[in-house]
Amino acid sequence: MSGLQRGILQKIGNTSLLALQRVMPENGARILLKLEGENPTGSMKDRMALAMIEAAEADGRLGAGGSVVEYTGGSTGVSLSLVCAVKGYPLHIVSSDAFAPEKLDHMRILGARLLIVRSESGGMTKKLTEDMIEAARVIAAETGAVWMDQMKNPAPLAAYHRMAEEIWLQTEGDIDGFVQSVGTAGSLRGNAEGLRRRNGEIRIVAVEPAESPVLSGGAAGSHKIDGVGAGYVVPLWQPGIADRIEQVSTAEATAMALRLAREEGLFAGTSTGANVVAAFRLAEELGPKANIVTIMCDTGMKYLKTYATWLPVA
Repeated sequence: MSGLQRGILQKIGNTSLLALQRVMPENGARILLKLEGENPTGSMKDRMALAMIEAAEADGRLGAGGSVVEYTGGSTGVSLSLVCAVKGYPLHIVSSDAFAPEKLDHMRILGARLLIVRSESGGMTKKLTEDMIEAARVIAAETGAVWMDQMKNPAPLAAYHRMAEEIWLQTEGDIDGFVQSVGTAGSLRGNAEGLRRRNGEIRIVAVEPAESPVLSGGAAGSHKIDGVGAGYVVPLWQPGIADRIEQVSTAEATAMALRLAREEGLFAGTSTGANVVAAFRLAEELGPKANIVTIMCDTGMKYLKTYATWLPVA
């Protein structure tokens, strides 16, 4: 049985790269989408979750009888829930009602214990991020659980270096730009570092919510693009890693996510919509001979209840 997989964690990574066929700018570059929804939980965060757990195991912080705690907007928590379920580590998650309820349900189904921090605005804000981080710190101090602390954890960078190598091989080196939204900044930075090792001329574009443009020097605000825009400059961010920063509104991201579903059959979340909006802008600048890679961060199945609120009443 040469094709038999040893376990679900072996299915993380090596996702497909797909060229958009109908959703593309006129006379612009070709946009290629890395389909991270193919990962076991339907999210690119499977890569970082496995990397963080394996790093904690390797340095001796996590072993038999150990437990894990983390704050999360949802996808990282689902991914950690998967990895911890497979490896047998109890997991305590701090999340919020600001995020897709499907993600919270998914974590519970995989065995995680949840603490829900209420959002005053109903959206992602700097205060909510800070409140979630503090709650996770307290749980770690009181229980002795290993805190992943994703905003400061460098372990995922190696996982995203491997992702960059996948992209390089899939494009056969014919890549002119890379676009990615910023949450922890791990995926943007890791991919940028990996791709620039191959070709220092590749244009790197970071994406942040227009309502909370802190990386651009603006004020923090509330937005509804899950998984990105923490409301402050995150520790893994490095200003020189991106050639520029594009601001995309929740409305723009939502409209593009729906367009991808209806014109390409690609059902993704709003962070993917934001990525494609920003990729359009770069594509129009680079012209038809260029290739731009961006990321389908996760599957839209994580947002079914949210998507339903966007649709017109019949």
